[in-house]
Amino acid sequence: MELTLKKTYTTLFWLGVFFIPFNSYIGISFLGEYAQEGAIVFFLFSFGFYILDILFKNKVILPYKNSYFQLLLLFILWLLLATVLNGSSVLDNFMKQTSGYARFLRQMISFFMALIPFILGHNIIHKKSIKELFYQFRKVLSYSFFFVAFYAVFEILILIFDIDQLKGVFQLFDFVPFVETNLDETFKRISSVSFEPPFLAIYLITSAGWMFSYIVSSRKIARFLPTLMIFVLTFYSGSRTALIVVTFQFIIFLIALFVLSKKYRLLIERLFIGLVSISLLVLVLNGKTVLNAVEKKVDSLNFTENLSDNISNRSRFGIQYTSILIFKENPILGVGFGQQAYSARSLYPQWATKKNYEFELWYLNDQVRSFPPGFNMYTRLLAETGLIGFLLFLTLLGSLIYQSAKWVRSKKNEEKTLSIVLLISFIGFFINWLQFDSFRVFGFWICFAIFLKLLQQNKSYE
Repeated sequence: MELTLKKTYTTLFWLGVFFIPFNSYIGISFLGEYAQEGAIVFFLFSFGFYILDILFKNKVILPYKNSYFQLLLLFILWLLLATVLNGSSVLDNFMKQTSGYARFLRQMISFFMALIPFILGHNIIHKKSIKELFYQFRKVLSYSFFFVAFYAVFEILILIFDIDQLKGVFQLFDFVPFVETNLDETFKRISSVSFEPPFLAIYLITSAGWMFSYIVSSRKIARFLPTLMIFVLTFYSGSRTALIVVTFQFIIFLIALFVLSKKYRLLIERLFIGLVSISLLVLVLNGKTVLNAVEKKVDSLNFTENLSDNISNRSRFGIQYTSILIFKENPILGVGFGQQAYSARSLYPQWATKKNYEFELWYLNDQVRSFPPGFNMYTRLLAETGLIGFLLFLTLLGSLIYQSAKWVRSKKNEEKTLSIVLLISFIGFFINWLQFDSFRVFGFWICFAIFLKLLQQNKSYE
């Protein structure tokens, strides 16, 4: 019975990993911000069977003695304490038909749902070898990525190269679970099986390190294909975040290889020659289209102009700026976890709200139940948990990056490659949280579980 339960929740966990990018369907409304996440369905069922398995074994496997895990627990404790110490104001908070304490409870539930892949991952990979873990996780993620890329190719052919004859075939993807086909014919940006380009960007950031790893773990010419597809999808997604972060991740990857050995330096030279050759070939075959697309991407990085012309950018920077104002008034405790929007309501700057339909229709409209996003994890934490909560979370992230960087030089074989993947991934998540304020980043929590497994190789902490 126990073996059957473990096999069931393990299978469901790997299905959850596969479906991480799938969030373009209508969704399950009572799951809140997770409503459209296909992966959470499998993670929740997996967690249910995991709980049953615990009841039979009467044993919970969690790294209680590990300092990184203790830092996470300390951060969670501060989320609770900061809110309790702001109890009177939280009690008075009310907007969008939601009280302050109801908002806090929902945000804590959301946070613990994000931790489910970490808890499951830690238990499932606990006794696996590093080699088995590395190849199994990359295999599942690769199947998922190749499906995402296959879907995206149809989008590119239809939207960019105007092959409308493929639309009928493209609509067959509607039969795939958690997918509802949609073509962005206005802006011609791809999002694959994800809801919109920003969510595809998060998935590309999650997958990048694993796809880059094929370059060093294989000798076949096809080893470069996953990396090439990462950049193709990044380019056509139109996401500035993906373009900046994935490029930076690849630079970190090349630096890591360059530092490691002369063999990889030669590989980098060949890779550079290959990328230049492919670029020249594409320019010859369809130069005008590519040059126009590149020009648009460069223009999209002009943040000053975008801030004045783009309403969404005004909303984004206006809300981030308001979070800093809240922090200045509440520097130590913040205003309580999940309470940012209540305090921000009277502080939004006029330059952000004036002639901005997003505030009128959504953010300041009490008939719309969803709360305005914070758009930045760090400014959100400063506003809601003060300097203490911000430093606890930043210390956790910084420690993961620092230790992964140390392992790049000290580990061997699959452990070294896995260390590079973790370093690239953690840096990507760190940067991505500059424009995303939710803990709902499954890739980070799974990488955290893998990190603890790699740590276990040198030190027992159970």
